[in-house]
Amino acid sequence: MTLEARPQPGSKRIPTIEIGDNGEAKLDLWCKSGRGQFSIANNTVIFVAGAMSDASCAPASAQADDDLLRALGDAATWVRQGDFVSFAGPTTLRFRINTN
Repeated sequence: MTLEARPQPGSKRIPTIEIGDNGEAKLDLWCKSGRGQFSIANNTVIFVAGAMSDASCAPASAQADDDLLRALGDAATWVRQGDFVSFAGPTTLRFRINTN
């Protein structure tokens, strides 16, 4: 899935998440990469971030990655609408399912 967001200045990269059958997740964010775990029951979601690479990048990109991880961790519910998945908590994150 690809986050509905614009790339950070000076980059074309947009965060993506691949979620496996058992909830294991591979994250490639604006700057950092790593793993995490999703647990889903009905419309409830829990996300726990694992170890993330600490790539050298601009402070704004690193902060955007940290904010995105925090928003995923704070999400309490999820919904799929067509090719989109939204995770909602204090912030709503919308991802487009990659169909390639």
